[in-house]
Amino acid sequence: MKKIQMVDLQSQYFKIKNEVDNAVLNVMESAQFVNGPEVKLFQKELEDYLDVKHMIPCANGTDALQIALMALGLQEGDEVITADFTFAATVEVIHLLKLKAVLVDVDYDTFTIDPEKIRQAITPKTKAIIPVHLFGQCTNMEEILKIAKEHNLYVVEDNAQAIGAEFTFSDGTVKKAGTMGTIGTTSFFPSKNLGCYGDGGAIFTNDDELDYKIRGIVNHGMYKRYYHDEVGVNSRLDSIQAAVLRRKLPFLNQYNDARRKAADYYDSAFSGHPNMLIPKRYAQSTHVFHQYTLRILNGKRNELQEFLTSKEIPAMIYYPVALRKQKAYFQDSKDADFINTDKLLDEVISLPMHTELDAEQLKYITESVLEFMNK
Repeated sequence: MKKIQMVDLQSQYFKIKNEVDNAVLNVMESAQFVNGPEVKLFQKELEDYLDVKHMIPCANGTDALQIALMALGLQEGDEVITADFTFAATVEVIHLLKLKAVLVDVDYDTFTIDPEKIRQAITPKTKAIIPVHLFGQCTNMEEILKIAKEHNLYVVEDNAQAIGAEFTFSDGTVKKAGTMGTIGTTSFFPSKNLGCYGDGGAIFTNDDELDYKIRGIVNHGMYKRYYHDEVGVNSRLDSIQAAVLRRKLPFLNQYNDARRKAADYYDSAFSGHPNMLIPKRYAQSTHVFHQYTLRILNGKRNELQEFLTSKEIPAMIYYPVALRKQKAYFQDSKDADFINTDKLLDEVISLPMHTELDAEQLKYITESVLEFMNK
């Protein structure tokens, strides 16, 4: 059996090696390493795939979030509501811009931000909401957009983990993750569903004025060379990474389908177990399974991780500490307001999930999990 990895990027690469190698060599030969033709072509192709008016490439997903907030013209002390249960980058950028992060609880079943908790957290200083499409599934964007409209708030989608997922609104409209809010952001970190071979990110909007402003911010605040109209940053997707992403984009739906197939195998093996809960697939959203995350109910999550390690099966805990309790982002709040987050911190464990999992590996993983859980 092939060695089991959390993400098998090497096997995925070998399947498209010739296309990727040739694309990278073409960039090398052209010597157009920054903002070259590959970047412009990838921008257009991803806009078409997502059906979004504007895609602005940038250097990474964290930059994408920061630039999105910069483009909205928020002022020091303005409040931004987001989830307590997510990766730190979402809150990091809020603090970097001297805004106030207001962290709220998540839905226990879907891991995504609870719209009712958003409603309860809104104050006169609230200016934006950052919903995180965690682990590959959209949060309840219909309700979040409704709340935002009622209170005149911006919505910045953190779509680092759910590119290609679709959300269906009650009127039948279907939108892809990252294209529903005021601005959407994503990451192309190598382990993402659409990952490059280094760092990369993108920002999405259907607003022409925001598109113009964001394109200036990513380039030192310049719209005309050496004329700086905004306080900007230097955040660009280089041509080599764009070339890699262009060759992988046509396979994104296939990659996501492969992840769903692996998730189906896991679901079949674990469904109905008295001490495990499989990931809930939210009716209005497709799931692209950036992670496959179980909830272990018998208090033996850590022991399970140790057991799987002994069997040479990697398993990760995303995330072990609430953001509100991190030293850098401490929020003085009542634990009673974060019942679901705190339960998840003790229960979640993510199994290997990627496009290259085969039947032998899946059988070994599921049998090993059940061996421990059925003791």
